[in-house]
Amino acid sequence: MIIEKIQGTEPRLYTLVAPLTMSIPIIRQNNNYPFKTSRKHVWFVASDGNGVEGFMPVERRMAGAFIDNYYASGDSPELLTALVNAAIDEFASKYPLYAMAHIRHEEAFVSCGFTEVKRWKLYVKMKYVGR
Repeated sequence: MIIEKIQGTEPRLYTLVAPLTMSIPIIRQNNNYPFKTSRKHVWFVASDGNGVEGFMPVERRMAGAFIDNYYASGDSPELLTALVNAAIDEFASKYPLYAMAHIRHEEAFVSCGFTEVKRWKLYVKMKYVGR
């Protein structure tokens, strides 16, 4: 598996992730919330020889870097952990790093060094505190 870092408005990003971000089953998996990007986003896109397996956009804001609206094929914990670690490697030394994680993925984020900040019915806001 290869994880590629792509800026949020690069044409290559759209080519890679559009088939997934516009897929009805994947949008449903994301609780019907649309995927979004901007020049403030950096995307980590995981692919193998057969295509894109997952992605994780990280938005840089004044208060830190925020992981939100990610996708891992089959909810793979290994893939999710690899994407989270790519975000940690890129941002944790420069910014406070937060994640809006699906409840079902909380364990993967905890294993990467995140802790709960606030919990809702479907999501948990987390902050990276180190491994």
